[in-house]
Amino acid sequence: MLFEILHRSKKSSARVGKLRTPHGVIDTPNFVAVGTNGTLKALDNATVEEIGLQLMFCNTYHLLLQPGTDVVREAGGLHTYIQRRLPIITDSGGFQVFSLAYGGVASELKSKGTKKHDNSVLKITEEGVLFRSYRDGAKILLTPESSIAAQKDLGADIIIPFDELPPSHISPYALLTSFERTHRWEERSLNAHLQKPQGQSIYAVVHGGIDIELRRKSCSILSNLAFDGFAIGGSLGKTKEEMQTMLKGTMPFLPPEAPTHLLGIGDLPSLEACIPMGLDTFDSSYPTRAARHGMALTKTGPLNLTKGENARKFAPIESDCTCSTCTKYSVAYLNHLFKAREIAGLTLTTIHNLHFMVRLMEDYRAKILRDEI
Repeated sequence: MLFEILHRSKKSSARVGKLRTPHGVIDTPNFVAVGTNGTLKALDNATVEEIGLQLMFCNTYHLLLQPGTDVVREAGGLHTYIQRRLPIITDSGGFQVFSLAYGGVASELKSKGTKKHDNSVLKITEEGVLFRSYRDGAKILLTPESSIAAQKDLGADIIIPFDELPPSHISPYALLTSFERTHRWEERSLNAHLQKPQGQSIYAVVHGGIDIELRRKSCSILSNLAFDGFAIGGSLGKTKEEMQTMLKGTMPFLPPEAPTHLLGIGDLPSLEACIPMGLDTFDSSYPTRAARHGMALTKTGPLNLTKGENARKFAPIESDCTCSTCTKYSVAYLNHLFKAREIAGLTLTTIHNLHFMVRLMEDYRAKILRDEI
């Protein structure tokens, strides 16, 4: 992977760049769509490519359980298996495993970061995490080495080291214990990757919760290892304000020439706040999840397609939108599809929302080039 910075804004730390991977170029800053099981919900991968989404995020944990990464390897790798020609990034599986026991990032940012006590996680040791498959109850041990092996089977362009996801409400001692273990796991992941690079790049995951000193220590530790880029992960705080404060204190301590990624965050207010900090890519299921709830993204805010007032709105979601949904169908028709519980409504709204995100990121890049951001 090669990361080239084309322009640094004179107004902020925002930058425009290009990430060159074996499966194509990613213009940055950019939004990364989440295809948990190798597909974005309600869409096939040919449609996703037509929309112009340059990078897709797939989940190792789910693919490990179904169909099995060995099956994907036998099919020729994830790109062949799901018929995607453009770049893919996979996570380590750690996020999903630890989310079985604790609320995830999205929950924490809604101040819901409380322990769930899910009994799927059986044991956490220095070796890794023993958990029970939600599909058949089988016991599975996920370690830094087995996570990397699974991601080698998948063959994504960018992979993530195995790390622990501690919630924001744990004690300082527990946070420090998790911090130290996760950095040992990340180094083990890196060593496993370097034994068989396969043309893949690996991003370190910066940890430390909302403790700025720990975040800076994490940057220092990881910057001295042979990672290709840096992702901001772990607990990001209970509010967006806490997350932004943490990021402002963390970003200056990362190598300025390396690509950076914010894990699990991609809502519109967060993009607006974080792009000026110099973050390059963001993954989130926000646009596709909003579409499944009948919410269409627009320049003036979300439009609830299910409201009765839209039953006779014989106009597209946005008059200047060039997506295949807006060029063919009216809000009234989409309203009907949702009322009738037709799957086509989910598909057409998802197409629009992802097209909206692609155009939004193009606009952000143009504004950075003009030093407006």
